[in-house]
Amino acid sequence: MRPGDEIRVLPSGKTSSVARIVSMDGDRELAVAGESVTLTLSDEIDCSRGQVIVTAQAPLEVADQFESTIVWMDEVDMVPGRAYWLKIGTQTVSATVHEPKYEVNVNTQEHLASKTLDLNAIGVANITTDREIPFAPYSESRDLGGFILIDKISNKTVAAGMIHFALRRAQNIHWQAMDISREHHAMIKNQKPAVLWLTGLSGSGKSTIANAVERKLARMNRHTFMLDGDNVRHGLNKDLGFTEADRVENIRRVGEVAKLMADAGLIVITAFISPFRSERDMVRGMMQPGEFMEVFIDTPLSVAEERDVKGLYAKARAGQLKNFTGIDSPYESPISPELWIDTTKLTPDEAADLIIAKLIP
Repeated sequence: MRPGDEIRVLPSGKTSSVARIVSMDGDRELAVAGESVTLTLSDEIDCSRGQVIVTAQAPLEVADQFESTIVWMDEVDMVPGRAYWLKIGTQTVSATVHEPKYEVNVNTQEHLASKTLDLNAIGVANITTDREIPFAPYSESRDLGGFILIDKISNKTVAAGMIHFALRRAQNIHWQAMDISREHHAMIKNQKPAVLWLTGLSGSGKSTIANAVERKLARMNRHTFMLDGDNVRHGLNKDLGFTEADRVENIRRVGEVAKLMADAGLIVITAFISPFRSERDMVRGMMQPGEFMEVFIDTPLSVAEERDVKGLYAKARAGQLKNFTGIDSPYESPISPELWIDTTKLTPDEAADLIIAKLIP
């Protein structure tokens, strides 16, 4: 790098030129790989931590979908579809790991079919990040091609990986700008978009309370839409079962739909067990700040099982229903929800009034 060289900042793509190269010993006429120097640019452009400065003639690739080799290092198996923190270079982004294409037998190099990766397993899988990042294949750069995955809840490093290449579909899909903004959608409805996320055990009363909330908001001339767990599985998510990976994908799809509806200016009311904190946090991250309201419909397991309006607990206890939350699949209670509803002390209408009071002070 020399003063006067044209540079580009990735992933923003903004360009400038090098005005000065500054070191502890004064200005320099040349800087090479491995040296620590300060670059003064000719223009005031944003260049924050994690972004990469490259010569304008030889930029890096930028993408948000990759094929990668992953070495799993945690005792808890990888969950396809779950969001992890991906740290690459000095940049940290949210990333989703898809079901492995195959697992590698380390002794024979044979490719084995696998739906997940367990401790010390090595596999090849696609990864999607929440935004485009500059990268280089690991074969060309360890710094910009190697990464680690961090569990968002425990903050443990769960895997290390190497990027092979960007997926072609990532390079051929571009965001289409729209003339009508989400702010305009909300303005003409005279309301602030929101996503009311009701979570709790089966039988806790989520759907009953959500229905009461929507009914009361309709009387206030608010524009709403309700997404219910059972109803969504009749259409959008009818191809999903109840394994941990399927539950993660179920909530991811619902989160994307809720985001689109919030963009349309609606108040979205959801009623989903959504048993895992990481997926509820993933949906929160999809929304604009302040638009996501987590409502914990807290009902003791014994009370929910006593209600058992759908007969599901009886089937689960009899072994006829596998992966049922609260029986043989865990429920992770919210730690700091926006609202905590104790259904042993409140009627559905009283609970709905509390939610609306929180939504519209």
